[in-house]
Amino acid sequence: MYVRRDLERFIKTASEQFPVLLVTGARQVGKTTMLRHLAEAKRSYVTLDDPLILKLARTEPALFIQRFPPPVLIDEIQYAPDILPHIKMEADKSGGRGLYWLTGSQPFHLMKGVSESLAGRIGVVQLMGISQQESLATKKFSDPFLPIPKTIKIRVNDGKSFSLQELYTRIWRGSFPAVVLDERMDRDLFYASYVQTYLQRDIRDLAKVGDEIAFFRFLRATAARTGQLLNLAELARDADVSPNTAKNWLSILMTSGIVYLLEPYHHNVSKRLVKRPKLYFLDTGLCSYLTEWLTPMTLEAGAMSGAILETWIFSEILKGYWHNGRRAPFYYYRDKDQKEIDLIISQDGVIYPLEFKKTALPTQNDVRHFKTLTRLKTPVGPGGVICLAPAALPLGNSIFIIPVSAI
Repeated sequence: MYVRRDLERFIKTASEQFPVLLVTGARQVGKTTMLRHLAEAKRSYVTLDDPLILKLARTEPALFIQRFPPPVLIDEIQYAPDILPHIKMEADKSGGRGLYWLTGSQPFHLMKGVSESLAGRIGVVQLMGISQQESLATKKFSDPFLPIPKTIKIRVNDGKSFSLQELYTRIWRGSFPAVVLDERMDRDLFYASYVQTYLQRDIRDLAKVGDEIAFFRFLRATAARTGQLLNLAELARDADVSPNTAKNWLSILMTSGIVYLLEPYHHNVSKRLVKRPKLYFLDTGLCSYLTEWLTPMTLEAGAMSGAILETWIFSEILKGYWHNGRRAPFYYYRDKDQKEIDLIISQDGVIYPLEFKKTALPTQNDVRHFKTLTRLKTPVGPGGVICLAPAALPLGNSIFIIPVSAI
């Protein structure tokens, strides 16, 4: 079963503008499946997971390019970055568009080669797991989310309401296509295999991990902090590694599409704002697995219940931007008086504040910190509380109750 991805629309546009297209993202989010679905009949496919083909690409990159002429889809390009200059020469010689489609699961080293070899010739996009909107399998492409009344109304009408159990089951299972599209898939078996493969194939090469047990402790400690301000010293202490090691491993998790650091909103008129980023795991299923919540209901009733819901809401909004080929203009607000706003979307000089709450009955108290934004002297647009309410309702002047079905 194939589920249409919102990123398809942007890929078609980018492929008409650039000779080379690179789709990055964590392993098993569906990069290859999507591109093979979109590929025209004349586009050949080659994967560098094949040892013989990989050997050719590494030892004879010029011959590799001759053997697999464009249009071609090359999977796992990070294993043979030496072919990138040859792709550049072929693209320059041909002058065509959409010649090479590339996928890469390890952009940590890959992006250096891309920026050096293919600057101005490549479109780069990032794919995450299947979003809530994509899972509805409608014929519509979803635009990035903004908390404006028209968008909220359309999304609520087109969306799907969830019971508490259904929502946390979705959160607990995560968004990897193999888990989303096959209800028979054993969730624990999938993530156990995923973590083992990730350790063996990716992290060992990138970070030169000598102690896999220490890295697994680090993964678990990171997952337990989703939705919290990053404290690198505490993270290193709990994982029993040095701060420099923790910093290095965290950067690899970021560039591999596993975690996201949400930067604080800064403004010249205020020196009282907190400057530490906020950490989010990008897949709630993997996060729940690493923190050992055995069922959706224990997750819903447990200590991480609110943080995991916040993480899921944030990742769903992020997918809407990345899957439309857009940079995510996201920030959070927190000052030294402990006034905090979960998410600020900044667009066209206007900021849109959002709170994430595990409640079906939000009140004015939940958005009391929105008024602190007025001192920033930046236009403030509509905002709201994304929560478990069954319907969208006004909560104040340009502030709305937004059901999770709207994201």
